[in-house]
Amino acid sequence: MSAPLLALEGIRRSFDHGRIVALDGLDLAIGAGERVAVLGRSGSGKSCLVNVATGLDRPDAGRVCWRGQVVSSRRDWAALRRRSIGIVFQEFHLLPTLSAQHNVELALMGNGLSGRDQATRAVAALDSVGLGERLRNLPAELSGGERQRVAIARAIAREPELLFADEPTGNLDSANAGQVAALLFDLQARTGMTLVMVTHDVALAARCHRRVRLADGQVVEDLRGRAAA
Repeated sequence: MSAPLLALEGIRRSFDHGRIVALDGLDLAIGAGERVAVLGRSGSGKSCLVNVATGLDRPDAGRVCWRGQVVSSRRDWAALRRRSIGIVFQEFHLLPTLSAQHNVELALMGNGLSGRDQATRAVAALDSVGLGERLRNLPAELSGGERQRVAIARAIAREPELLFADEPTGNLDSANAGQVAALLFDLQARTGMTLVMVTHDVALAARCHRRVRLADGQVVEDLRGRAAA
């Protein structure tokens, strides 16, 4: 059998000299093309899982593998995020002095693309999220939903194989939240990328083919089945 796209094996991560355990021997394998929801109460380890799974944080014990190969060094993780892993956070993390297009272009720096190619990719990504007419707008000139769309465009401009969305609708009203969720699911369906949606929203999770529930830093439920429409 081929190795999973991403595998977390025996991951432990603690803080405050071990007094707070965020992840406690967690095992999770994610296959190519999956649409996975990660659920759990506040403090269950969801965001810590994202940080470790994307190399933004290092575990105290255990290992993370990409296509069967252990990834550990900062250099290897940086290369993997440039090439294959995109992240959408609850907070938009846009630079306020840059336009929507330039925020996306910034994420393409270091990929060996020319300035013209960076601009082309950024425009295409923004167009794919419905912001083709808002390229020159600053974040302050965009609604919350539009700012999150810019953040999504920034994450997908590199055409990642795996996209982590950490509470991507948490700061949005219900109308914008629905639009952003529909956009992410549509992108996953069209591109075939792997989507890991970290959420507390049960209805949103039901739209994923696989639902993983965390509690006390461990996987306590891993269900597969038909996704809701």
